[in-house]
Amino acid sequence: MSGVPGHYNAVTYLLDRNVEAGRGSKIVFRDPASEISYADLQRQTRRLANVLKRLGVRREERVAMMMLDTIDFPIVFLGAIRAGIVPVPLNTLLTAEQYAYILADCRARVLFISEALLPVVKDVLGRMPDLQHVVVSGQAAHGHALLKDELAKENDKFDTVATHPDEPAFWLYSSGSTGMPKGVRHLHSNLEATAETYAKQVLGIREDDVCLSAAKLFFAYGLGNALTFPMSVGATTVLNPERPTPQVMFDLVAKHDPTIFYGVPTLFAAMLNDEAYKKAPRTRRLRVCTSAGEALPEAVGQAWKDRFGVDILDGVGSTELLHIFLSNAPGDIKYGSSGKPVPGYAVRLVNDAGEDVPDGEVGEMIVNAPSAGEGYWNQRSKSRQTFEGGWTRTGDKYTREADGRYTYCGRSDDMFKVSGIWVSPFEVESALITHPAVAEAAVVPAADGEGLLKPKAFLVLKNSAGGASLDNELKEYVKQKIGPWKYPRWIEVVDALPKTATGKIQRFKLRDGANS
Repeated sequence: MSGVPGHYNAVTYLLDRNVEAGRGSKIVFRDPASEISYADLQRQTRRLANVLKRLGVRREERVAMMMLDTIDFPIVFLGAIRAGIVPVPLNTLLTAEQYAYILADCRARVLFISEALLPVVKDVLGRMPDLQHVVVSGQAAHGHALLKDELAKENDKFDTVATHPDEPAFWLYSSGSTGMPKGVRHLHSNLEATAETYAKQVLGIREDDVCLSAAKLFFAYGLGNALTFPMSVGATTVLNPERPTPQVMFDLVAKHDPTIFYGVPTLFAAMLNDEAYKKAPRTRRLRVCTSAGEALPEAVGQAWKDRFGVDILDGVGSTELLHIFLSNAPGDIKYGSSGKPVPGYAVRLVNDAGEDVPDGEVGEMIVNAPSAGEGYWNQRSKSRQTFEGGWTRTGDKYTREADGRYTYCGRSDDMFKVSGIWVSPFEVESALITHPAVAEAAVVPAADGEGLLKPKAFLVLKNSAGGASLDNELKEYVKQKIGPWKYPRWIEVVDALPKTATGKIQRFKLRDGANS
């Protein structure tokens, strides 16, 4: 990044700069139990750095964070970065064996864990040879150290470690659709890169904003939404440790009146379809919403705008690139499109030979990004496949329009051909959910009697009754909307679709079932 000196610590940009600018007394985070100002957060992160020093954790070593979204999360995350130690936030919805894998893989010296999550890992902690300490965020230590007690033992004097902009600051484990997740190493300069590009030039975040994110802090998307972006301008964030159901999110919106709401497509759809909130009043201050994780169907985006009078900026990001690199923008929105490259990011669509494809043709998106990770931890082969010089492969298929907009077609391993023509599962799904009976849809390839691939749809209906009678109606509906060869040959009604913790549909699980 231009303008970043030889010594640069991300916590100086995110936190200390705000205190120096006179925002020390301003609230930076609120959770259901408490709130904290920028100055108090600065003091607590210095205490946390001293805790890590006392525990014998050295510069560049890792500490794992299995923490819910409360004020303790930024204290630990930023405190570790201040000390030149690498925090590794973990998805709080994994299994014990997945945690065992990640803790062993990153060789964490300390685990910071929310009290409510202790039962999940109690049987695997003793198997971690590198893990020296467990520190609990909550009211009871359960035989471990208690975070609030550890902080109380320390003073708030600490000289921020003079790290380098290219030095690893934190890791995030990618939520891969198959196999164990991969640790993406992100640098101190990466956080500022996302704030100075997407947050300021597309989102237009301001000091007076109040931010609410459905995506959690341990996700790349949620970390930017709720920590990097608001702190980059001295704004305020409302943290939610609970699962982001429609009821929870509507209640938080009513209580805190946010100006920016960050969601995901499945949540926006669920909120629109929640009968209890059909007549909920529009908010007074909400000025913009964002969506990422999966492409936002046009029908959902338009329905949200009609219902709440606020646009959703649909964008595309990844763990590898830290946040959104392709997005719609205020005043330049086309629902159904993923928008245009974020300023500072270059995008190409290439074929299997690495050649650029013309407008209108499907290609894999590769991105030149100032926020790209430096690679996967202990995954040299996969690092080489993803990070190619200045370019990062996303694994997403897109088409580009003549005006420079990009339209999502699907993951590279989700696309398939019918009669020699590419079919995008997302396009078929988007057509299906415009039918008034359909709440959610997922489309995968399935083999017919001759072994040829055809679309198969899995649907969640708004009213579960009468699914069989809709079969032919829905097939004809899709034919008329997007073309006769794209309609689903088989339709299966299900109670729910398999999803990742970020709300992405796990089509590989449906593919396995469709072809078994």
